[in-house]
Amino acid sequence: MKPARRHLAVSIVLGLAMAATSALTGALTPTPRAPLPHERFSLEQMIPQRFGAWTVDPGVVPLQPDPEQQGVLAKIYDQTLSRTYIDPHGQRVMLSIAYGGDQSRALQLHLPEVCYVAQGFELVEDSDDLLPTRHGRLPVKRLVARLSERNEPITYWITIGDKATKAGIQQKLRRLAYGLSGEIPDGMLVRVSTIGSDRHAAWRVQDRFVADLLAALAPGDRAHLIGADTVAVAADAAATPARAAGRMHH
Repeated sequence: MKPARRHLAVSIVLGLAMAATSALTGALTPTPRAPLPHERFSLEQMIPQRFGAWTVDPGVVPLQPDPEQQGVLAKIYDQTLSRTYIDPHGQRVMLSIAYGGDQSRALQLHLPEVCYVAQGFELVEDSDDLLPTRHGRLPVKRLVARLSERNEPITYWITIGDKATKAGIQQKLRRLAYGLSGEIPDGMLVRVSTIGSDRHAAWRVQDRFVADLLAALAPGDRAHLIGADTVAVAADAAATPARAAGRMHH
């Protein structure tokens, strides 16, 4: 092949490769979209101020980010909610929820491991757990953050799209799967915490609080909080014994 023709052939191949790469990149890059109907909601309205034995205690405010972190949160999240609840026995649970309709960005959901340490706390416990509820088993993180005399056991979970998932590798893989599909997932972080030296007793109180909260929510709001896929799996698991019993009768 003459040099001129060889040069032309190489140019054509390179051009086609660049065009293919550009097309693939465009296909795999999520594009902004308007909020979906199920994403148009208000955390303030969704989370009741009174449920079960719990009522809002306005005198105690959950740990708040410093001004710099608040600026970051404003860019990541569309809605946040922070409340403290108290029951008739005087047990208090602090609830913080952060929701973002577009979690295709560098989603770290401002994880408590980062938030608390950034404000001077020492993380003395960090473990994975499954929180059993009537509406599904939630993959949660159990933490204990300590600052001087303040000992704060924490339970939190995150949702990416319609599924609750563990922070870390699972979270990143789920985001990647959405990115490859061209979809932009929403995301939520739900954190409950209490002050006390007995972390196991604190986590039991937190589990009861979460169970009472989920029971008080409408099905659609519950799906928002723990992921529609979590609710669907729990419903299917509950229906399986009934289907099996029906087959036995036949």
